[in-house]
Amino acid sequence: MKIAIIGYSGSGKSTLAKRLADEIGVSPLYLDRVHFLPGWAERENDEARAIVREELQKSDWVIDGNYRQLLREQRLHDADEIILLNYPRLVCLARALRRHRDFRNRTRESAADGCIEKMDAEFVRWILFGGRTREKRQGYRDVAVDYPDKTVVVRNDRELERYLSNRADGKRGT
Repeated sequence: MKIAIIGYSGSGKSTLAKRLADEIGVSPLYLDRVHFLPGWAERENDEARAIVREELQKSDWVIDGNYRQLLREQRLHDADEIILLNYPRLVCLARALRRHRDFRNRTRESAADGCIEKMDAEFVRWILFGGRTREKRQGYRDVAVDYPDKTVVVRNDRELERYLSNRADGKRGT
Protein backbone atom coordinates (compact mmCIF):
# COMPACT_ATOMS: atom_id res chain seq x y z
CA MET A 1 0.00 0.00 0.00
CA LYS A 2 1.30 3.43 -0.96
CA ILE A 3 -0.30 6.35 0.85
CA ALA A 4 0.32 10.07 0.32
CA ILE A 5 -0.99 12.38 3.04
CA ILE A 6 -1.35 16.06 2.19
CA GLY A 7 -3.12 18.97 3.81
CA TYR A 8 -2.83 22.13 5.81
CA SER A 9 -0.23 22.80 8.51
CA GLY A 10 -1.54 21.57 11.84
CA SER A 11 -4.18 19.30 10.30
CA GLY A 12 -2.67 16.09 11.69
CA LYS A 13 -0.76 14.74 8.70
CA SER A 14 2.15 13.39 10.73
CA THR A 15 -0.06 11.80 13.38
CA LEU A 16 -2.10 10.04 10.70
CA ALA A 17 1.03 9.03 8.79
CA LYS A 18 2.46 7.35 11.88
CA ARG A 19 -0.79 5.49 12.54
CA LEU A 20 -1.19 4.25 8.97
CA ALA A 21 2.50 3.37 8.61
CA ASP A 22 2.29 1.29 11.78
CA GLU A 23 -0.78 -0.48 10.34
CA ILE A 24 0.98 -1.49 7.14
CA GLY A 25 4.35 -2.16 8.79
CA VAL A 26 6.54 0.60 7.35
CA SER A 27 8.24 3.70 8.68
CA PRO A 28 6.56 6.91 7.56
CA LEU A 29 8.55 9.39 5.52
CA TYR A 30 7.96 12.85 6.94
CA LEU A 31 8.82 15.44 4.30
CA ASP A 32 9.65 17.97 7.02
CA ARG A 33 12.55 15.65 7.95
CA VAL A 34 13.58 15.51 4.29
CA HIS A 35 13.31 19.25 3.60
CA PHE A 36 15.02 20.49 6.76
CA LEU A 37 18.39 19.90 8.33
CA PRO A 38 19.21 20.61 12.00
CA GLY A 39 18.35 24.13 13.10
CA TRP A 40 15.66 24.49 10.43
CA ALA A 41 18.26 24.87 7.65
CA GLU A 42 16.90 23.79 4.28
CA ARG A 43 18.38 20.75 2.58
CA GLU A 44 19.48 21.16 -1.04
CA ASN A 45 16.58 20.22 -3.35
CA ASP A 46 18.46 17.60 -5.41
CA GLU A 47 19.52 15.77 -2.26
CA ALA A 48 15.99 15.95 -0.83
CA ARG A 49 14.47 14.67 -4.07
CA ALA A 50 16.90 11.74 -4.05
CA ILE A 51 15.65 10.74 -0.60
CA VAL A 52 12.04 10.85 -1.77
CA ARG A 53 12.86 9.04 -5.02
CA GLU A 54 14.42 6.20 -3.01
CA GLU A 55 11.26 5.93 -0.87
CA LEU A 56 9.05 5.83 -3.96
CA GLN A 57 10.89 2.72 -5.15
CA LYS A 58 9.58 0.72 -2.20
CA SER A 59 6.53 -1.51 -2.55
CA ASP A 60 4.80 0.12 0.43
CA TRP A 61 5.15 3.63 1.83
CA VAL A 62 3.39 6.37 3.72
CA ILE A 63 4.61 9.88 2.89
CA ASP A 64 3.43 12.89 4.87
CA GLY A 65 3.72 16.38 3.48
CA ASN A 66 3.02 18.79 0.67
CA TYR A 67 6.33 20.14 -0.75
CA ARG A 68 5.68 20.42 -4.49
CA GLN A 69 9.43 20.44 -5.21
CA LEU A 70 9.82 17.00 -3.61
CA LEU A 71 8.33 14.96 -6.45
CA ARG A 72 4.75 15.80 -5.47
CA GLU A 73 3.26 14.83 -8.83
CA GLN A 74 5.06 11.50 -8.84
CA ARG A 75 4.03 10.83 -5.23
CA LEU A 76 0.38 11.51 -6.03
CA HIS A 77 0.49 9.51 -9.25
CA ASP A 78 2.19 6.51 -7.61
CA ALA A 79 0.04 6.51 -4.46
CA ASP A 80 -2.68 3.90 -4.08
CA GLU A 81 -4.47 6.35 -1.82
CA ILE A 82 -4.22 10.10 -1.27
CA ILE A 83 -5.57 11.50 1.96
CA LEU A 84 -6.24 15.22 1.97
CA LEU A 85 -6.68 16.65 5.46
CA ASN A 86 -8.86 19.70 4.86
CA TYR A 87 -9.54 20.82 8.43
CA PRO A 88 -10.71 24.36 9.27
CA ARG A 89 -7.97 26.89 9.95
CA LEU A 90 -8.87 27.39 13.63
CA VAL A 91 -8.74 23.64 14.26
CA CYS A 92 -5.30 23.56 12.63
CA LEU A 93 -4.13 26.49 14.72
CA ALA A 94 -5.37 24.86 17.93
CA ARG A 95 -3.57 21.63 17.02
CA ALA A 96 -0.34 23.47 16.19
CA LEU A 97 -0.52 25.31 19.52
CA ARG A 98 -1.09 22.03 21.36
CA ARG A 99 1.83 20.45 19.47
CA HIS A 100 4.02 23.40 20.46
CA ARG A 101 3.01 22.97 24.10
CA ASP A 102 3.64 19.23 24.01
CA PHE A 103 7.04 19.49 22.31
CA ARG A 104 8.30 22.83 23.66
CA ASN A 105 12.13 22.88 23.61
CA ARG A 106 12.23 19.45 21.97
CA THR A 107 12.20 17.96 18.48
CA ARG A 108 9.14 15.96 17.49
CA GLU A 109 9.51 12.70 15.57
CA SER A 110 8.25 14.20 12.31
CA ALA A 111 10.78 17.06 12.35
CA ALA A 112 14.46 16.86 11.46
CA ASP A 113 16.87 16.19 14.29
CA GLY A 114 17.84 19.46 15.93
CA CYS A 115 14.71 21.29 14.76
CA ILE A 116 13.25 22.46 18.03
CA GLU A 117 9.47 22.89 17.97
CA LYS A 118 8.66 26.54 17.47
CA MET A 119 5.63 28.79 17.35
CA ASP A 120 5.83 32.38 16.26
CA ALA A 121 3.65 35.03 14.64
CA GLU A 122 4.90 34.09 11.17
CA PHE A 123 3.80 30.46 11.61
CA VAL A 124 0.42 31.52 13.01
CA ARG A 125 -0.09 33.75 9.95
CA TRP A 126 0.91 30.83 7.72
CA ILE A 127 -1.64 28.50 9.34
CA LEU A 128 -4.44 31.07 9.21
CA PHE A 129 -3.73 32.80 5.91
CA GLY A 130 -0.52 32.14 3.96
CA GLY A 131 -1.05 28.39 3.72
CA ARG A 132 -4.63 28.90 2.57
CA THR A 133 -4.31 31.20 -0.40
CA ARG A 134 -6.76 30.79 -3.27
CA GLU A 135 -3.99 29.10 -5.24
CA LYS A 136 -3.25 26.59 -2.48
CA ARG A 137 -6.92 25.77 -1.95
CA GLN A 138 -7.35 25.31 -5.70
CA GLY A 139 -4.31 23.04 -5.75
CA TYR A 140 -5.96 20.73 -3.24
CA ARG A 141 -9.23 20.77 -5.19
CA ASP A 142 -7.25 19.87 -8.31
CA VAL A 143 -5.79 16.81 -6.58
CA ALA A 144 -9.31 15.55 -5.82
CA VAL A 145 -10.34 16.19 -9.44
CA ASP A 146 -7.20 14.67 -10.97
CA TYR A 147 -7.28 11.57 -8.74
CA PRO A 148 -10.95 11.08 -7.83
CA ASP A 149 -10.78 7.30 -7.43
CA LYS A 150 -8.03 7.37 -4.86
CA THR A 151 -8.45 10.66 -2.99
CA VAL A 152 -10.13 10.77 0.40
CA VAL A 153 -10.93 14.27 1.67
CA VAL A 154 -11.19 14.50 5.46
CA ARG A 155 -12.69 17.71 6.86
CA ASN A 156 -13.11 16.87 10.55
CA ASP A 157 -12.45 14.22 13.20
CA ARG A 158 -15.78 12.51 12.58
CA GLU A 159 -14.83 11.95 8.93
CA LEU A 160 -11.37 10.79 9.99
CA GLU A 161 -12.84 8.23 12.37
CA ARG A 162 -15.21 7.02 9.64
CA TYR A 163 -12.27 6.70 7.23
CA LEU A 164 -10.21 4.75 9.79
CA SER A 165 -13.18 2.53 10.62
CA ASN A 166 -13.76 1.81 6.94
CA ARG A 167 -10.06 0.90 6.56
CA ALA A 168 -10.39 -1.53 9.44
CA ASP A 169 -13.43 -3.03 7.72
CA GLY A 170 -11.56 -3.32 4.43
CA LYS A 171 -13.41 -0.47 2.71
CA ARG A 172 -11.94 2.67 1.16
CA GLY A 173 -13.01 6.27 1.53
CA THR A 174 -15.19 8.13 3.98
